[in-house]
Amino acid sequence: MLRILDARTGEPVPATPARRGLTRVEVRAGGLDLTALRVLLTADLLVRALELGGTPVWSMLTAPREQAELGSAAVALSIRPFEDSRDVASGLGEAQVVHVRAATERPPEAGVMVAVAPAGWDGPGEDVQRLLDDPGALRLALLSVPRAEPARLDAGALAEAARTAADWRTGVARWGNRPSRPVPDDVRARLRVAWEGDLDLPGVLAVLRDVADTPGLPDGARFETFLYADRLLALDLAGELGNPV
Repeated sequence: MLRILDARTGEPVPATPARRGLTRVEVRAGGLDLTALRVLLTADLLVRALELGGTPVWSMLTAPREQAELGSAAVALSIRPFEDSRDVASGLGEAQVVHVRAATERPPEAGVMVAVAPAGWDGPGEDVQRLLDDPGALRLALLSVPRAEPARLDAGALAEAARTAADWRTGVARWGNRPSRPVPDDVRARLRVAWEGDLDLPGVLAVLRDVADTPGLPDGARFETFLYADRLLALDLAGELGNPV
């Protein structure tokens, strides 16, 4: 069961409602900057994790400015679209409401709050559109920092993320040529413990690094593990399948 730290109480709580039903994820983001994109990315991961656990989700976005630009940047980052909160009415019988917003914002009066620490760029100006030239690298770089810690990205962090993503895609393409094997039970358990424990994405990435480097693990098992994890990560790890490796 996915448990998330509620910033309103400081206690971990189930993100899945006690009674089966819809979870509404309400996202609030400012203008087009890295912190807003990190908020949207966190909400995207939350929605994916809930859906992987069988929980139906309805997600909506409130953005006081640059909402269209935010939406375009989100699509580039493989963040699935949110409904515009101005176009929908609340109260569709949801069993739980989870708010995702920057840690600097005031907590809501009710519901669970997922707080996201700021993100920024340590370089000559923060041009978000330029950072989106390699959206996969930016997504991986943001995933690599614990959500509660400020994410200060620079050219080195993006270059490292780009290399890692490329290596993993090449590996998946190579492993896909071998006989398929199931995800090892212990690996599946480690992945679920990580992402169901307050969306520990650095923990998920650490498991993948172990799987890629562990001697003796069948390549078919590596292949299935990376595809399984990518249902949450959305890093297009199968992007090189079919290409010569």
